[in-house]
This record gives sequence, C-alpha cells and structure tokens, in this order.
Amino acid sequence: MKVYIIRHGETSWNVEYRLQGRSDVELNENGIKLAEITAEKMKDIPFDVCFSSPSVRAVRTAEIILKGRNVTVKTDPRLYEIEFGVLEGLSLNPEHPDIEKPKFLSLGAEALSYIPPEGGESLQDVIARVGDFYQEMINDPFLKDKTILISAHGCPCRALLYQVCEDKNDFWRGHVPPNCAVTILNIQEGQAEVEAMDKIYYPQSFVRDYYSVKRSSGEQKA
Repeated sequence: MKVYIIRHGETSWNVEYRLQGRSDVELNENGIKLAEITAEKMKDIPFDVCFSSPSVRAVRTAEIILKGRNVTVKTDPRLYEIEFGVLEGLSLNPEHPDIEKPKFLSLGAEALSYIPPEGGESLQDVIARVGDFYQEMINDPFLKDKTILISAHGCPCRALLYQVCEDKNDFWRGHVPPNCAVTILNIQEGQAEVEAMDKIYYPQSFVRDYYSVKRSSGEQKA
C-alpha cells in the first residue's frame, strides 16, 4: 500500500489567517493553481482509491489531482479539520489578530496540551478519529496493494503522520504542512515508512506560512 496525503489548496480564509475548521470555504484562485501544478507533477502516479474530508476545499483539491482519471472521491467525516467551536472564523493575522495564536499551533508537546474552546475539539480528539480511519484503511484487504490519495487538512494530515511516527510528543513535526504539500507513506504488513514529508511540487517561493510556525524539512522513518 502506498499512501499520498495532501493538504488542500489555499483558500481566502488562509490568506486572511482565519481558523477554518468545519467552515466550507472554497479554494481561491491561487489554491486552484497550486492544485493544478501538483496534479500535473503527479499525473503518472497510478491512484486506485481516493479518500477525502467532506469539506469542499479538500474535495475540490482531490478532484483537481484526479482529473481525467476513473477514480471516485470517497468522503469520510473522520478526515474533517479540527473543530474550532467559538473560535471558528477568527483571524490570527499578526498585524491585527482577533485572538492570540491557540496552543494547538505550538511546537512539540505544548500543542497536545491545547484545551479546546466551547464547541471545539482537542488534538487528541482528532488523533483518535483519524487513527480509527487509519487502522480501518491499513487492515482492509482490498486496499493492501493499492495506491491511495488522501485529501485533508493541516490537523488530519499531521494526525495521520502521528499514527506512524515514534515521537508522540511532537504533533506538528516542526510546522503546519503548506497548502498542497504531500506526505508519502509506504505501508507493508501494517508497518509504515515515511518516504517523504511535505513534498511540494510547485516553486518554493510559492510557499506561504499563515500560522507563524517555524518550518523544518527532511524525511522521517516510522
């Protein structure tokens, strides 16, 4: 089983530093462009199956990647972005923020001590539901030899990586994945190896960090 995990393309709320969560925000023009560049670079990958968050930005990203292929985008609510509750839609713009940066965006173990606001989820909530999805996927005999695309969001993308990495105190692995960044897993007999983390197929100059979280790079082993 080979799994390609992609974070959705850019949206207007990304540009405005807004917490999107479950809000259904469409890709903006740049988000479509990033997805199209990524799709062109991934055109020779023989995807068999696609799972996506039900959010329109994730589904649209998957549809662009799979354009011209006979692959159905199957939505799964376990891949939804973290629920922000009363913080939904508020801006982290450093020049005029609505709120301070929530602890869930911090690095290392501090992120995991995030206490969700009213109506929101903890990172442990996201890890649990994404973990349930991951276990179901790797134990499905039909998927054993398949090449799979997963289209999701920052938190679920990292929650999937969390399932296979040894260090359970580091959720973000150094940074929030950029829009349309791809993490690649090779999974055999339930054991996963990280072939690439946050691979981008567009120029590095296009990368935008809307969360003021220090970036890092490099491959990891599970």
